[in-house]
Amino acid sequence: MEEPINNRDNTPIADITIPKVTGIGGIFFFSDSPQEIKKWYATNLGLEVNEWGSTFESRNINTPDEINQLQWTPFKTGSTYFVPSKKDFMINYRVQNLEGLITKLKENGVTILDEMETYEYGKFIHIMDSEGNKIELWEPL
Repeated sequence: MEEPINNRDNTPIADITIPKVTGIGGIFFFSDSPQEIKKWYATNLGLEVNEWGSTFESRNINTPDEINQLQWTPFKTGSTYFVPSKKDFMINYRVQNLEGLITKLKENGVTILDEMETYEYGKFIHIMDSEGNKIELWEPL
């Protein structure tokens, strides 16, 4: 059986079981007034906003039937969702094989902040990078 081919450069598509980041799943930041900033972005930049912020959809170039999402969300300044990070932002990375990645991170001594949780829209876990940035890892279902 032939290996699937990357549509961009005709190279084989990477093994989807390799635990790694595959893209950005979300950008989260503090705002003094999340409702007002969502309204500003909707009015001035045309973002379609809902209670969580705005969701951007795109097609995966290697698997065009796959639709990826990026979540843009302002959080109220002082929210504890970013704790223990002292930063004003958090990035959500879309990953493949979250369980394998968790094993790799533990082996590398990475600080894991919680247990993996599974929801109808994916699996999540939070870690800290070497500079104290909290990172959310998300494997879509």
